[in-house]
Amino acid sequence: GLRYRDPETRKPAWVHTLNGSGLGLPRTMICLMENHQQADGSIVVPEFLRPFVGKDIIRPI
Repeated sequence: GLRYRDPETRKPAWVHTLNGSGLGLPRTMICLMENHQQADGSIVVPEFLRPFVGKDIIRPI
């Protein structure tokens, strides 16, 4: 995760990002697709992402 050091407390704190600005979102998506694509072209959504994606499997059209 992304953290910074609070200048007042000198303790690390979590940084909040909006709309994927804290990471290269296209690269992240490509990595997920490459590592979870099945022989039929479908993509198995990793378990920790399922609540956000709303699916277990993404099937090709």
